[in-house]
This record gives sequence, structure tokens and C-alpha cells, in this order.
Amino acid sequence: MNRLEPIARHWRGSLLQQGWRLWLAELRGCLPRWLVLREPPEQIHPWPLTAPVAVDSTRQVLMLAPEAVLLQTVQLPLAAARNLNAVVGYELDRYTPFEAEQLYFVARQERRTSSHLEVTLVAILRERLDQILIDCAAFGLHPHRVDVANLGIDLLPAPLRPRQRPVGKGLQRSLPWLCGALLIAAMLLWLNDRQRVLDAMHASVQQQKAEVAHVHALRQQLLATRGAAQYLTRRKLAQPPLAALLNDLTTCLPADTWLDQLDVKDGEISFAGQSAKASALITRIKGCHSLENAQFEGVIQPDARTGKDQFALRAHLRQEAADAPTPHTP
Repeated sequence: MNRLEPIARHWRGSLLQQGWRLWLAELRGCLPRWLVLREPPEQIHPWPLTAPVAVDSTRQVLMLAPEAVLLQTVQLPLAAARNLNAVVGYELDRYTPFEAEQLYFVARQERRTSSHLEVTLVAILRERLDQILIDCAAFGLHPHRVDVANLGIDLLPAPLRPRQRPVGKGLQRSLPWLCGALLIAAMLLWLNDRQRVLDAMHASVQQQKAEVAHVHALRQQLLATRGAAQYLTRRKLAQPPLAALLNDLTTCLPADTWLDQLDVKDGEISFAGQSAKASALITRIKGCHSLENAQFEGVIQPDARTGKDQFALRAHLRQEAADAPTPHTP
């Protein structure tokens, strides 16, 4: 019980407890009357008492006047909300002229802003409340709770609080657990639905990724095909037509020269034949518009049968820009 006492102090009079009571009230309004678990009624006794009290099965509440206690509103940092009673108890000497050991006190959070907490502090001298309780016992009253001006707090010392719970309190205690279980079940159902939606979205994303990858592959293939076609087109446009090449060779080569072999491949031309002055062919070929970098392949050999020189030549086809204007272009 000692370990649970700090939690109980935080719970009593807190905003969470007030919200819990309001929620229970709304819940009871939705339930049939035979199923509603009602709070035991309370009988309020203002202090000071003037006559003996007839005690019945109701909860006895001793109501003190505001003048009998120290009541004030203090502002605390937001971090104090984690352990409000401990923070207030440590600084009681700042808010009251007494030490913490001399007081019974209740600290209740009223409002939370962006910069601080507004806390209602209710304190009373221990010796004074102890004497009041002794006087109440003389009148036959043993209060279950000590409140101040209907604030909904409890100044009654923990050792004097009754441990026996009214009839039906066990069922009432099980209600929060039932509500918690229902809340957890609702959260699990929500999480399961969210997981199902996420799985569907993941499958859709994977399908879209596959489609995008397929489209990307088709685009790359199209670009590669287009690039190859453009390359071939440029190569074709850069090389002179075969008819123009033969015409150029006919013009460049002397009349005493004929060709036995002609091969055009990969931007190069190689040809072999016989000429009366084979050694002068390089100079003649330099004048060819379609050829460049001409050079002999092998050595020049005389042919005893024809009296001419056998030769073999290789040259590069002159590359022209694909968009270069033709002689007929204005």
C-alpha cells in the first residue's frame, strides 16, 4: 500500500480523475438502470460541528471553510507535472510560512499553458487537522474524506482513510479494467485495419515499381535503338556514295593505272592494281577529295608480263559532317 500511495495522491483531485468521473457519468447515462453502478451517496458535515452525528451507510465528508486552510494558486514549470506533489512538497516553505513536515497539503493541476502549470495548493497545519479529527470523533464522526469548499479534494491523512470499500465496489473497480480492455481491443482492431491498408498500399507500390522498371527498360531499349539508328545514319551520311567515290578515283588515278581489287569497309578503302608509275600514286591520291591518309601496303613489285608495277594502297574515307551542305544546297 505504501508503494501505491504516491500514485493515489497524484490521482486524487487531478484533472485526469475529474475527466474520468465525467466520462463515467456519460457512460452511466447510456447504460440501463439495472446495470448502472452508482457511487455511494455522501453526507456532508460542515465544520465546526454543533451536535453529535448519526452515522449511516453513506460516506461521511467533513467540509472545511476556506478560512480554515491555506488556499492559493501557484505557477510551476511544465516539468513539475511529472511529480507534482513531490515538487510542491519540496517548495512548501516558499508558498507557506511552515515546513512540509508541519502540513497536510493537496496540489491539484488546474490549467496547463505553453509555459507553465497553474496549480491549486490547499494546505492545513497537521496539529490543527488532527485536533479537528479528534473533535469529530468526539461527536461520533469518522469522515471518509476531508474537503474544502467543495473543491473535490481530500485532506484526510492516508493512515486514517478507510480501507473497507462499500458493497459493489469490486464491480466498480472492475469497470476501469473492462474499459481498458475494450480500449486495447479497439486499438488492436484499428492497428490491424491500418496494417491491412499498409499491406495493400505496399503491394500497389511494388506493382507500380515493377511497371516503372518495365517502362524504364523499354525507354532504355528505345534510346539504344534510336542511338544506333542515328549512329548508322550519321556514318552513312558522313561517307561519300560509292558512285561518287569511284568517280573521284577515276579522276585522281592516271590513265596508265588500273585496279584489280577494291574494298570499302569501316571508313577505309583498300585497292590493288598495276600502274606505270606506282610510286607517284600517293601524290595523285592526295588530290582526291574523298580520300585521306593514303599509304602503300607492302612493297611495289614490277610485273614482267605487263611491264608495270604492282601496288596495294590503303586510305581513309574523308568524314564529312552529317549536316554539311551538298554542292546543290544554296
